[in-house]
Amino acid sequence: MVHMTLSFESLLPAAVNHLLKQEAWARAKLMPHAGKSARFEIGPTTTKFLVGADGLIGPVTANQLPAVTIRIRAADLPLVLQHRERAFSYVTIDGDADFANTISQLSQSLRWDIGGDLGKVVGDVAANRIVEGGTAVLVAARTSGQALAENTAEYFLEEQPMLVRPQAVSDFTSDVVRLRDDVERLTKRIGRLS
Repeated sequence: MVHMTLSFESLLPAAVNHLLKQEAWARAKLMPHAGKSARFEIGPTTTKFLVGADGLIGPVTANQLPAVTIRIRAADLPLVLQHRERAFSYVTIDGDADFANTISQLSQSLRWDIGGDLGKVVGDVAANRIVEGGTAVLVAARTSGQALAENTAEYFLEEQPMLVRPQAVSDFTSDVVRLRDDVERLTKRIGRLS
């Protein structure tokens, strides 16, 4: 029996290379950076990869310094995953700006063709139906979650007031400032009359 250990270090390059093999344009973007390595620090986890001459990524040699280091705070990871188009606004980058820009462009543009991969296993028609069903489930879950959040907020704002609308806080603050100014003016008038 063969025992394989799967780690983030081994899964990430395999997953990225799977996407790169499907997109010649993406490999072409990486080829000018052949021989360069990148280091990703995501919270306490660190992963590194080296760009090969074919535009695919592989392991970094022990003594190779990274051409670029990209740091993502663990707390920002959900934002990065949720807003891929703005992912690089949540990171800190040190090193080769051109290489980092290429990585940013690829992170925004590369998409996994789930239906294509699934079609190789179950056939195109079944894969299409599975993807459509999965998409419908995700849309329904997102819609239900949004409706639940809106209903909960409305309950705590209107029926059982435990929250205050931002506009109400702003109006209250304006009223307090106006009252303070009126009291100061009145105090000055009283002082002049005395």
